[in-house]
Amino acid sequence: MNATTGFMALFAGLILSLIGGKIFIPMLHRLNAGQSIREEGPQSHLSKAGTPTIGGVIFLAALLIGTLLTKNMTYEILILFVSTFGFGLVGFIDDYLKVVHKRNLGFTAMQKLIAQIIIAILLYVLVRQSDQLTTKLLVPGTGNIWDFGVFFIPFIIFVVVGTVNSVNLTDGLDGLSSSVTVIVMLFFALVSYKLERFSITLFCLVLTGGLLGFLHYNKYPAKVFMGDTGSLALGGAVVGVAILLNLPILLPICCGIYFIEALSVIIQVTSFKLTGKRVFLMSPIHHHFEQKGMNEVQIVGLFSGIELVLCIISYFLIF
Repeated sequence: MNATTGFMALFAGLILSLIGGKIFIPMLHRLNAGQSIREEGPQSHLSKAGTPTIGGVIFLAALLIGTLLTKNMTYEILILFVSTFGFGLVGFIDDYLKVVHKRNLGFTAMQKLIAQIIIAILLYVLVRQSDQLTTKLLVPGTGNIWDFGVFFIPFIIFVVVGTVNSVNLTDGLDGLSSSVTVIVMLFFALVSYKLERFSITLFCLVLTGGLLGFLHYNKYPAKVFMGDTGSLALGGAVVGVAILLNLPILLPICCGIYFIEALSVIIQVTSFKLTGKRVFLMSPIHHHFEQKGMNEVQIVGLFSGIELVLCIISYFLIF
């Protein structure tokens, strides 16, 4: 694989996503697929009610077509498609139910969790068949190897479900999840290239291009939201790549923003239940910064910068 091939993969994703936005956004308007805003969320977000959601189909379509155009259909890509589009389907059904009922409630928490666990198990089985997965994982930066043995399956399920939901929680500001995931995917593209796993590199670059095109419509003020269709799919893509590269232990660092967002919710809920007090003005933590007076563009810039630093640190922990 050369630089030209990589650039064309990214460019294909970008152009396809830009075209897709022109097609899908008017379609979503005609279908009245408007976002319902949580009443307990920031008051400034109430004006966003009615903005088309389910916009994740834009970069997912770009990913599918771009992969076919680059003739990059390998077994590893099949695994990544199962993870990405499998979780994307769960998100799509959830979004559809919200749009139909015109309220911010789709699947119940238990229904969503069961569906995610089923896909996580399927992902594990498929990766296991590829001979790319081992119960012995390198702890980056230490040289130590941990053998999870019989605990490996529950570990993988926990990592998959936890990562997917962490990405989902990050999708709360215009352009936030898109911007952070662009950096994460570029990081994985570089790592996979160094490891000569070129089919994964191309997957990451096509998705990066798709997200850059989607950002044209999703940046503040957003013309479309990715919805759970997009955020769960991105979580599936991120965790699928990490598992194929045998880097799930690195996820809390290289995908640190996702995990900070999830941790802020856990801390907030735990603190309120135990003490009746809140640690943050609002969770996930990006809303805390909003309440502090930062605007969405500033928060997206700050979080993207932090994610970039975390990815640079992660790279040097691996190599």
